[in-house]
Amino acid sequence: MIAIDIDGTLLPSAGTIVSERNRRVLRQAESAGVEIVIATGRRQAYAAPLIHPIGLKPETVLITSNGTVTRTLAGERMERALLPVETARELCGVLRQFGGTTVFTFDRDGYGELVIESLEQLHARIAAWVEANRPWLEEVVPLERAFDAGEAPVQGMICGTVEEMNRAEAWLAASGYAQRIEMHQTQYPTRNLSILDILPPGCSKGVALGKLAARRGLRPEEIMAIGDNYNDAEMLKFAGHPVLMGNASPELQVMGRELGWHITGTNDEDGLAQAIEDVLCSQLTADCNASVVE
Repeated sequence: MIAIDIDGTLLPSAGTIVSERNRRVLRQAESAGVEIVIATGRRQAYAAPLIHPIGLKPETVLITSNGTVTRTLAGERMERALLPVETARELCGVLRQFGGTTVFTFDRDGYGELVIESLEQLHARIAAWVEANRPWLEEVVPLERAFDAGEAPVQGMICGTVEEMNRAEAWLAASGYAQRIEMHQTQYPTRNLSILDILPPGCSKGVALGKLAARRGLRPEEIMAIGDNYNDAEMLKFAGHPVLMGNASPELQVMGRELGWHITGTNDEDGLAQAIEDVLCSQLTADCNASVVE
């Protein structure tokens, strides 16, 4: 099994088109009997359109919203975790101190899948994301009203500068919410942008990947994970063959080297394809050697 992040890993730095080399190697791996798993902070509706053109099987598994929802590419739900309604409602007030950019994601289709309090403030932070997600965005004022019907979200998110989100994460970690939520940051230092995801307790890409591996009867040493950011760390730690992209931050690369992770090329150099090609070549060599012995 190979678990693959999307942004900064599968995709290039500019645009949303997977390179031909990356597409080709994923299809080759699948044909060789390797299960391809997509593991992303994006939700299903924001991830699937990027994956469909690759030509993978409809049964391909997508771990989305940083591990809270697991579905097939065809949309069949396998796992889901929810952030309790009361926790989410309380967080609305708590998170206002960090700039009014809170987004809650609900596991539903269409308008209202994403709920925000201020489209204007969020647009000022992440305009491209807002434009790409307008069909799903609902503005609710005050944000607490989003939970009046009692529906629980799968994910909360705030965004800001790296310094702001480090401060927000530290504040929440020292608060009474620390035992009620899970936090994962995705940082883009060149843009001085960070997204802090707030998830149900115990959720991460690594936990979701572990559940899928158990379902498949696979051991960690039979799994490769490829990622580039801090929200990939748990799945990289779980996999027996962790691969960090060359475009990961210097701090993350230092951590990766200390943990013995392989560092491949950057996303703009098709580092993902480089790592998988190495595996396929090694497997081909092993199969050829076995045939000679037989």
